[in-house]
Amino acid sequence: MGSLWMLVAGLLFACMGVLVKLGAPRFSTSELVFYRSFFGLLIVYAMLHQQRVKLHTRHWSGHLWRGITGTLAMMLFFHCIAVLPLATAITLNYTSSLFLSALTVLVLKEKFHMPLSTSLAVGFVGVVLLLHPTLEREQFTSGLLGLASGFLAGFALLNVRQLGMLGEPGMRVVFYFNLIATLVSGVWMLQDTLHPVALADLPLLVALGASATFAQLAMTRAYRTGQTLVVGSLAYSTIVFSALFGLLFWQELLSLSAWLGIAFIIASGMLSLRLAPTHTEVRK
Repeated sequence: MGSLWMLVAGLLFACMGVLVKLGAPRFSTSELVFYRSFFGLLIVYAMLHQQRVKLHTRHWSGHLWRGITGTLAMMLFFHCIAVLPLATAITLNYTSSLFLSALTVLVLKEKFHMPLSTSLAVGFVGVVLLLHPTLEREQFTSGLLGLASGFLAGFALLNVRQLGMLGEPGMRVVFYFNLIATLVSGVWMLQDTLHPVALADLPLLVALGASATFAQLAMTRAYRTGQTLVVGSLAYSTIVFSALFGLLFWQELLSLSAWLGIAFIIASGMLSLRLAPTHTEVRK
């Protein structure tokens, strides 16, 4: 039953994507990242206080790297959600599993064996199918930015894995990520035009922070209580949910080549996570 929490997380992550797309006409990317992180920070802090989890940590560098890479990945991800079909943007961000597998091999200084190399190659063939000729020329750059968000998210996931090995509670990791993301995006948005927040905008912005935060917590619970390979497979349910939401709200119909590319990326992500090496002694 623990693995089914990943379905909850997948649905909530897809809802977050919908809220970002709904808010994009009224707010800039940096503003959306700020409000998502700020309201998420308040929710996590309240939960930390209730559960009496201490904020003190000896692993500041790990939290800092996770926060910076995760915030940059989220900036690029939210930009892509605003300009690309929802399922396309989310799929490109989910290439993080491919990059995570490759980064794990590099960190452990191991060699790329043939099954893993083939799996990663299939994934990037899927990326090519998804980006071209599916996207219009003016969207192609945004597609590459979506791929960059997956790369940075792979780094962030590697940091999360290392922090977990160091014994950091999941709630504390989520708290410091939201804190750093709030500070970074807050400084970023002050460099641009600020859009006033009307009372009618508050439900959307609060829901954005809540959906993302509870999705992270559900995902953490799934990985802690479920079977890792099952949970990793169910993580791609976000793409299915986002495709349904994109069709329902914006009549987004993807081409056959796009769906083929998405299938390649999902299959490659599931295989690469199974084939990538693991090491419980990795510390840095």
